[in-house]
Amino acid sequence: MTSTATPPTTPATDTTAAWLPVTAVAITLVFWASAFVAIRHLGEDFSPGALSLGRTLVGALCLGVVALASQGLPRPTGRQWVSLVTIGVLWFGVYNIALNAGERRVDAGTAAMLIQVSPVLVAVLAAVFLNERFTVYIGLGLALAFTGVGLISMSSSESSDHDVIGVLLCLVSAVVYSISLILQKPLVARLPAIHVTWLACTIGAIACLPFVGQLVEQTRDAPTSSVLWVVYLGVFPTAIAFTTYAYALQHMSASSLAITTYLVPPITIVMGLVFLDEAPPAMAYVGGVLALVGVAVARRKPKTVAQEVSPPA
Repeated sequence: MTSTATPPTTPATDTTAAWLPVTAVAITLVFWASAFVAIRHLGEDFSPGALSLGRTLVGALCLGVVALASQGLPRPTGRQWVSLVTIGVLWFGVYNIALNAGERRVDAGTAAMLIQVSPVLVAVLAAVFLNERFTVYIGLGLALAFTGVGLISMSSSESSDHDVIGVLLCLVSAVVYSISLILQKPLVARLPAIHVTWLACTIGAIACLPFVGQLVEQTRDAPTSSVLWVVYLGVFPTAIAFTTYAYALQHMSASSLAITTYLVPPITIVMGLVFLDEAPPAMAYVGGVLALVGVAVARRKPKTVAQEVSPPA
């Protein structure tokens, strides 16, 4: 999933608690990386739609408890509800279904590298719809990132365990997430980030209700360990990781925090090797590095919305 970024506050100066934001970042990165591995693992037991519904139902329940306890009842306006519904359908519905389907065709590490191009897409969309400057850095970053994606696609077409359709599905996830971030930017300036995340996740679960029959049937047939992994996806990479990310964002600059997400693909690759005994094709590593370089270039000053977002899992 993706993060709802609130405007950063001044970094914490209390040295006695300096380790807390760092710990929060570490928790977020590990949980987000683990989501790619868990989705890949569950591909044999749960269809993309059923897995999306299960994850969003659990996530919405947990996020609702945190949101109501910390911020009380949300009170969006009619216009804000329109944005929330769009974000919920795209981000928590289409994003999850496309990613789940994509990871049935490509390994977890490749999927993580592809999702990381979303800050470049956000930068382009922000220049078009939020009147941010389209700088030479954004243009160069876009070119580098999609050259990297091209290399990943080529490596996938040459591998018996990968295909281009899987790459395209992961890119669909990156695109709809990027669109959601543009819609979300005005919302989090007026509503608590936890409310936006909770409501969007709940709407995403509602959008996935057509898959409830599949979820019930596949839950009945799946081993208990797989059912617990679905619960894990909803509790840890969704509810807890978003909460720890929001906490870290309160004590660190958005740009500094965003850079840490470069660690998600390598963490995912290591987890994929350990838990799934699989890794991306050799050329995909080159493409992934090139894509991350493109993201780094696009995030060069002047500051843009792309510096405030981190791709979720």
